[in-house]
Amino acid sequence: MNTSRRVLLPGAGTGTGNNLIRSLRADYPGVVVVGANVDRFTLRNSKANRNYLLPQSGHPRFVDGLRGLIEREKIDLLMPITDGDVGLASELRDVLPCRVFLPSKSVIEQCQDKYELSQLLQSHDVPVAVTHPVTSLESLDEIFARLAPGPRAWCRIRSGYASRGAAPVDTPADARAWIGYWERMRGVPAELFTLAEYLPGRDFACQSLWKDGRLVLIKTVERLAYLGAETRASGTSSIASLAKTVNEPRVAETCVRAIQALDPHASGAFSVDLKENRAGVPCVTEINAGRFITMMNFFDFTGAHNMSATYLRLALDEPVDIADAYDVAEDRYFVRGVDAVPAIFSADDLFEGIEEIDA
Repeated sequence: MNTSRRVLLPGAGTGTGNNLIRSLRADYPGVVVVGANVDRFTLRNSKANRNYLLPQSGHPRFVDGLRGLIEREKIDLLMPITDGDVGLASELRDVLPCRVFLPSKSVIEQCQDKYELSQLLQSHDVPVAVTHPVTSLESLDEIFARLAPGPRAWCRIRSGYASRGAAPVDTPADARAWIGYWERMRGVPAELFTLAEYLPGRDFACQSLWKDGRLVLIKTVERLAYLGAETRASGTSSIASLAKTVNEPRVAETCVRAIQALDPHASGAFSVDLKENRAGVPCVTEINAGRFITMMNFFDFTGAHNMSATYLRLALDEPVDIADAYDVAEDRYFVRGVDAVPAIFSADDLFEGIEEIDA
């Protein structure tokens, strides 16, 4: 194996970026990570080997600057960590002087519109929440009637992450007030919202790696608590403060069916969020195509295979020998808080060194 592979990491200095660096260094000896960001303050916190400040992506010198950086550092692979960087790398993939390991442009665009994604998956009999687009504030009464018999609905923006613009609503008046606020205060028009069936059950995250339509590796975890949930109208988030590994073949199977529906020749990373409906069926709520989620360390440091390092090997056409794609490690817990390095514990660790005080 070539031990001097060089990876360019846009968004360096963020928690997600530093988590990815930690994962790669744990299982890919000699990897050189070059960090880049358009924000000098964030970049200062980067744990990459070398760091570069880029112009804003809309600047006329951005593309030439990025290409020059890739050539200067002899980058083998650009590895984006946000939807924005995935979209940018996808658009530039034909002119960048390095590899990208991404799904097709059409798949990325499909996944970044949650409503369009739900309609595609539904047409392939993949379980999703019943979802309707909001065309105006006046359309909400009709949509609520179509969502019956459930009294509660889920209101959210069609794009974004971390439950941006999301909230449970019980009445059309609730939805009008919520969407109206986002229209007035945040400049998000009503037609960028959807109303969907409320899913009350367990919350899962599933990450998988694919190459040329072949599933290489897949793992599943369950979110148990959410970072900052008490301050969010949604009471939830895709960013878990507590999660555990789970052996849930039905969740993995649903994710596989969803990605095959998107692209029979899929390549790259896919991160899927699912939530159970009232019947206990796990339904896909969104797919992040081309990147890992923020708790990637949990997927990398549990089970038999480090997913981030495996991604790098697949992207560079190095040998990857995985007999069973579904990699399960049960009873491992992930704990994360603000300004704290994420920690992973076994079930037994939760009792070690802790004394309980009887009430």
